[in-house]
Amino acid sequence: MHYDPVKDVFAEVIRKIPFLRVLFYKLLDLMFLRSWFVRRELRHLRKKFGSRKIDIYDAGSGYGQYTYFMAKNLQPCSIYAVDIKEKWIEDCKNFFSSSGIGDVTFGIEDLTKITHKDKYDLIVCVDVMEHIEEDRLVFRNYHNALKNGGYVLINSPSIYGGSDVHDEGEESFIGEHARDGYSIEDLTEKFNPAGLKVYRYRYTYGFWGDKAWRLGIKYPMLMLNLSKLLFIVLPFYYLVTFPFTFLMMYADYITESKTGSGINVTAYKE
Repeated sequence: MHYDPVKDVFAEVIRKIPFLRVLFYKLLDLMFLRSWFVRRELRHLRKKFGSRKIDIYDAGSGYGQYTYFMAKNLQPCSIYAVDIKEKWIEDCKNFFSSSGIGDVTFGIEDLTKITHKDKYDLIVCVDVMEHIEEDRLVFRNYHNALKNGGYVLINSPSIYGGSDVHDEGEESFIGEHARDGYSIEDLTEKFNPAGLKVYRYRYTYGFWGDKAWRLGIKYPMLMLNLSKLLFIVLPFYYLVTFPFTFLMMYADYITESKTGSGINVTAYKE
């Protein structure tokens, strides 16, 4: 199973019809439970900085979903959003410029090669680290890029069923992943040598969240990998299934899970 071909279809649609981009962002925020947890943690972190302006590094901005959220809800702030995909960055540049959203810039960067030094108050990295083999190097780069007392927010699949892998030797549902996921122990062991300390963490996509992900994301993705013509069927599929998906996501959101197929971790630079 590969997400990128399906993601590229959505990217092409919002490129050709720009006014749909904000609606698309809202749908992503609604349909992906990870966004619920990420946005809650971002609001919490913004309060930690008080009223002062903060510098944010969006490490792997993708469609620009979280860049848009932060620009609207984490003010006052300045955001530098990067991705390795040039086309996606150009799309975001054009959209943010035409929308008059200020204090946001974009760049093409490889996170294993960045050299920022004591520059950012907050680094946001959502569903990126599972794609990078040299994660220890990237964590060191994040430490260097942060100001003293700055935070990094990592959201990733976990080892407890992340990437839909539940048994040893089982192939990942998402073929682009370099690893199936992280545990808090694994991240702590990699953070500490890089000079980062865990501030707080939460496993996400527990019992109910996992069921919601299958019903709301996995099964539709499997359909679309069979044929893009099935995009026509999607609205009817969600009309029937979304009320159940939403209730299961909400149950996961308000429940502390001992394990889950996702993990949301915030660390800081001392």
